[in-house]
Amino acid sequence: MSNILVALLAYIIDKIFGEFRFIKHPIICIGDLITIFESRFYKNSVIRGLYLVMFVLLTVTLSSLLLTSFFGLFSDTLNIVLTSLVASMFLAHKMLYDSVKNILTCESALTGYKNKREAISMLVSRDTEAMSDSDVYKASIETYAENLSDGVIAPLFSLTLFGLPGIIIYKAINTMDSMVGYRNQRYEKYGKTAAILDDVVNYIPSRITAVLIMVLNKKRDIFAFYKDGKKHDSPNAGHPITAMALSLHVKLGGDTFYFDKLKKKPYFGEGKTEITANDLRSALSIKPKIDMTILTTLVLFYLLIG
Repeated sequence: MSNILVALLAYIIDKIFGEFRFIKHPIICIGDLITIFESRFYKNSVIRGLYLVMFVLLTVTLSSLLLTSFFGLFSDTLNIVLTSLVASMFLAHKMLYDSVKNILTCESALTGYKNKREAISMLVSRDTEAMSDSDVYKASIETYAENLSDGVIAPLFSLTLFGLPGIIIYKAINTMDSMVGYRNQRYEKYGKTAAILDDVVNYIPSRITAVLIMVLNKKRDIFAFYKDGKKHDSPNAGHPITAMALSLHVKLGGDTFYFDKLKKKPYFGEGKTEITANDLRSALSIKPKIDMTILTTLVLFYLLIG
């Protein structure tokens, strides 16, 4: 029951405040840990990548258990508040929404970006210099859909099931994948274990996310996303992307340049291929519905279990 209460409070904190910019983000600390190990022990081998995963997971598991034990020294109320504050740092719906929304207003001096391509380059690994506006909006929608799973549903899922250690361990796995889980010359073998582990922990949350998108957009066949979603290189990312594409009546995906090389990619969804700012606005408009659904679900579970 306490995990559900913590998840509820953490989600509310993230919804209201987003990132706490006055402190170093714990995910940056996890990234530093990965970088330190790589700088000293890197070798493009599966075994060395396995050692990285073991080192990072052991470190964050022990740290999270110590933190949980420390919070346990306080009263139940203070314990829950402190745990919720820390857990909220590993949720990212407000930051994700604001970052993607910046694409629509990137020419504003307030955002600090010169144009849409510079803004989207902060969110994706694909080449952005030669992108058309349609390409930028497409990448933005894909990023929002995919990260609804990685940044919202999956960490919340882990928090609800396994408490504070669960969400921290999940984000450590996700961070390792985002840093070394690439199929290129440097990381093909080194990042393999991290990539496989990330696929495993995101298997259920990615499909929950896709179903949620379909339900909230009132699609009759809520599993229609699977047909195109399974075509993605990732066993998970294609499902929420396809669900969003079907909801917007557009085609996402398609051939994309990464590091000056054209990567052949399938299309996800059905409809037009010319993506507009209105399509991005429509994708982002799902946020209040997601917030309400998650908060309502957590409250109901808390009341039922309590």
